Parts: sequence; structure tokens; C-alpha cells
Amino acid sequence: MDTLFFVVSKLVQFSIEPLNWVILFVLLSLFFLGLRKPHLCRRFLLLALVDLVLVGWLPTSEVFLRVLEDAVPKTPLTEVSEGNVGGIIILGGAIEGGAIALDRGEISIYSSAERVTKAFELIRKYPDLPFIFSGFSGRLSPKGISEADAFKQLIAEQGLPDRFAHYENQSRNTYENVLYIKPIIGEFGEKSADGVLKPWLLITSASHLYRSIKIFQKQGIEVIPVPVDYQTASKLNWGSFNLEDGVQNWNKLTHETVGILAYWMTGKI
Repeated sequence: MDTLFFVVSKLVQFSIEPLNWVILFVLLSLFFLGLRKPHLCRRFLLLALVDLVLVGWLPTSEVFLRVLEDAVPKTPLTEVSEGNVGGIIILGGAIEGGAIALDRGEISIYSSAERVTKAFELIRKYPDLPFIFSGFSGRLSPKGISEADAFKQLIAEQGLPDRFAHYENQSRNTYENVLYIKPIIGEFGEKSADGVLKPWLLITSASHLYRSIKIFQKQGIEVIPVPVDYQTASKLNWGSFNLEDGVQNWNKLTHETVGILAYWMTGKI
């Protein structure tokens, strides 16, 4: 059932991403051109053009993405005492350990690289805290090593302490992240004087935090949010047009929207 859920969620996300509709509109315009219906051909070409404008005009995606990024308040790490923290959780989604990494012999990091760099920072800052990196791959047909194994390689390359390191390399989505690391937290998490597990620092993209925290709460795990990978500022730039950035924003937005709705409908949050 979890595999079916994973596959369906990927298909739904692909189906609703605005840029993918451009391909459909162009194909339909060619279809009607072949049927000698130029008025319908022009309409679908116009829809494709409008779609491209909406994707590239950044405020259309940023206005919604900013809501997700601001949904969870940022906790300043200066207010967090090491003695009150049980460990560090790093969620996958930023590392490529697939065919390119295998062929080139180097681990690649996606645009969400702040998940990795912030993890390095906190591991250096709190060398005595355990940390968990969780993630196999979010692809339907993964190749190469898991994200967790790739992160383990990066830790070794950076010369960071790993005596308290734990790597979860089976999860394909956020729900599985939490499900698979829950026993690790229960076994290795430090407890307070009253026997309650101390909260763990949670590193993930700001737009991904709301869904992540809801899943952790559902599983009875307390976390302290460490948002990274912000894509929006406090104000919208109404004159910005960038098709590449727009595509990335819409990808993140649709990914989280589908995730939140699907997890809510299935009782995961």
C-alpha cells in the first residue's frame, strides 16, 4: 500500500505541474492543426503561452510558496541549549547519489544544498550529539547509492565526527522518513530527568517543514524546526520573470500541496 501511495503521489504531482500542461496544450494544438481546425489550434497555443508566462512570472508561485515557508516560525539556534536537545535529524532531498555520481565519482548536491551545509554546521557545533540522516531516493526508478550512503561519504570527505552517526537508507518520502527513524530516536535519543525524550533539531527546506512537523507530531516525536533553503523574500518582486526559477518554485509548491493533501486524506498528519 505504501508503494502504491508513493507512485500515485508522484503521478498526481506530475499531472498538476503547470509546465507539464504546456506540453499538453502544444500537442492539442498540433492535433487540431492536423484536423484543419485553426481556431482551436490558436486557442491551445495561446493557453500554452499564458501557462509559460504564469510559470516564469515569479510572483505567481512565490505568493503561495511564501505561505508554506512562513507556516512554521524559525527558532533561533542561539536560544537552543545543547543540553536540551536530543540530537539532529537531516531529511534527504538534496543529494544525488545516482548514475551521475557513480559515473563521475563525485556526490552531487541539488538546489536544496542548505540541508547539507546546515547539517555540516550543526554537526561541527554539536559534535557530541547524535545525528540521523534519513533518505533513500524520491525517484520512481532510483539508481546508484542511497542519499544516506552519499551523505555518509560526504561526512567522511569533510572529516566530520561520525561516532554518533546513524543513517536510514530505506525511506522514499517524508512519512517513511519519520516511520523509519522513530525507533532510532527511541533507542539513541537522550531523555530528560523525567524520562521524556528531548526534542531533536530538524533540518529541512522551509517549504517542507509544515508537513514534516505534522508527521513527527502524529508519531509523538517532538522536534525543533531548523528551516533552510528559503526561496522567497519578505516582499514580492512584481517585475521578476525567470522561467528556470519559476519551474523550481512550482515544483516545490505542487510537491508540498500534493503531499499535505494526500497525507491528510490518509491520516498521516
